[in-house]
Amino acid sequence: MRPDTLKIALAVSVALNLFAVAAGVTVMVAQTRLEARVEAQRRGPRVPFMTMVESMDPAVRTRVRQELRATAMASRPDFDEARSARRAAIAMAGEEPFDAAEVRALLERSRAAEMRGRARLEAGAVTVLGTLDVEDRKALSPILARNSGHNGRSGRDRPGRRSEAAAPTRP
Repeated sequence: MRPDTLKIALAVSVALNLFAVAAGVTVMVAQTRLEARVEAQRRGPRVPFMTMVESMDPAVRTRVRQELRATAMASRPDFDEARSARRAAIAMAGEEPFDAAEVRALLERSRAAEMRGRARLEAGAVTVLGTLDVEDRKALSPILARNSGHNGRSGRDRPGRRSEAAAPTRP
């Protein structure tokens, strides 16, 4: 074969390979989006917290907000501890020598703190729900869903929150 023919064949081959890679990436992205959409439909619509309480009597609404806020503030140290332990585990996992037992212990501490915080939030919510009439209780009951953000966003997406990937350096 002539060198010009080989160059053309190589260019065609590279173009086809690039096309195949682009098609593969497109399929993977579309599949991921479809899976996310199906998961969102499975969970049902998220109702922002403020929408849930807007239908309540103003006096009840104010009391509910105050009590739920107090519960959230009481559980905040647990969630802070959970984030701190997880960041420490992430930082430690990248160090030499790798101490698997310590990383596991930090992750366990993180999970335990998160569960304490969750239990506090749920107990406070149940207490508040117990003080409401049936219509208000029905309107507010979605707050018991495990992954219901108040505004449909996770903690990492809220303004002013640092990403958990921003792990502090150890001394």
